[in-house]
Amino acid sequence: MTSKKTLASLAVLVQSGEVDPVTLTEETLARIEGHDDRAVFLEVTRERAGREAKAASERIRAGRSLGLLDGLPVAWKDLFDMAGSVTTAGSVVLKDQPPAPADAAVVAALSGAGMVSVGRTGMNEFAFSGLGFNPHYGTPRNPAAADVHRIPGGSSSGSAAAVAAGLVPLAIGTDTGGSVRIPAAMTGVVGYKATRGRYAMRGVFPLAGSLDSLGPLCLTVQDAVWADAAMHSLTAPVVRRAEPAELSLVIPETIVFDDAEAEIVTAFEAAIKRVEAAGVRVRRQPFPSFAAIFDLMRRHGALVNAEAYALHRERLASPEAARMDPRVVTRVRLGEKISASDYIALVEARERLIHETAERLYAGELIAHPTLPHVAPPLAPLLGDDELFFKTNARTLRNTLIGNFLDFCGISIPCGTGAAGMPVGLLLSAPHHQDDRLLSAALALEAPIRGEA
Repeated sequence: MTSKKTLASLAVLVQSGEVDPVTLTEETLARIEGHDDRAVFLEVTRERAGREAKAASERIRAGRSLGLLDGLPVAWKDLFDMAGSVTTAGSVVLKDQPPAPADAAVVAALSGAGMVSVGRTGMNEFAFSGLGFNPHYGTPRNPAAADVHRIPGGSSSGSAAAVAAGLVPLAIGTDTGGSVRIPAAMTGVVGYKATRGRYAMRGVFPLAGSLDSLGPLCLTVQDAVWADAAMHSLTAPVVRRAEPAELSLVIPETIVFDDAEAEIVTAFEAAIKRVEAAGVRVRRQPFPSFAAIFDLMRRHGALVNAEAYALHRERLASPEAARMDPRVVTRVRLGEKISASDYIALVEARERLIHETAERLYAGELIAHPTLPHVAPPLAPLLGDDELFFKTNARTLRNTLIGNFLDFCGISIPCGTGAAGMPVGLLLSAPHHQDDRLLSAALALEAPIRGEA
């Protein structure tokens, strides 16, 4: 069977009986194990996958299918507990801990929908970077790169690479500052960051609880809709496809285009023209709240640093710190300088800016801008230059962290190519808890955004 099949196309084959889940699983595992980039998957859960595939096969043959996703493969970022498997969070300091006694809540939810968990994907250590670099287990190659080893984006690096390489149709990631949307944009797949709290977080290793969210990486918006429904235990999606003429977008004139590569802007503007031609209303305006976020971070520090330091403080004071990626240690230690009054100031300002941003939106309006200001850069220059590494990481996270701070939901959709023929992503965002409306719009706009209509 050819790779890069969507969940929807595989569902037709499996539900019709043309492809047996056991056969599909064996082919998926063979692709993973035969793939020459060993950094994409940290663990292949062959025994579990075989057991789940066999159960799905028996159900479907007996006419008792659990639904659209029954028997289809899924991979998990190495932050999600899977019963009997060790959650390392991409770090060697956790690799000797006991296996998880139970599945994370969302793992259990997709298992309940009949999905087959095939393994754990690589990531930045403790999910603390937007670049995808991991010195312990390797940095996945960006499957979209035809020239040199380019970064896949992070921190859900292996999840994006697994989908982009056609190893699995769906992988689940986490997003604290852009960790689903960044690798999706860099590798040319769809990445949906749900509103924080849309899915149960039990059994997910945290980074910063006030910012952490989850979401699928997949090949189409339709697949993201299906995955989203199952992740919060719906038996079928409830999202309808919007009519383009019903939709309105606003393009921010603050921050998101600063120092953007010319090819990024060109691809984005071409997609916007196609969207307008489809009947969507588009306007542009400044968003002072976007600039205010970065002013706050300069004065008080970053929420993610404060919360990551609180989480890892004892680890950094122990011999384990010497075994961690020094770049991660450097970023986490920034949180040590953030006082309680700084943290309170950040939290209070965040609530104010969330409301101020919502007030600048017209009723039903979505925000649209480039997911990233640049395409995936080559890995080699980043490894030998810490200053370049941190500068690139900050630039990579800039556009997406706005959505985490303001508690948006967002979805990155491929909209063309930039320098070196690398993918460019267009990010659609909505205020928190408007996920269904966002996904409805994304279903309608995916074709013009991609240039397929």
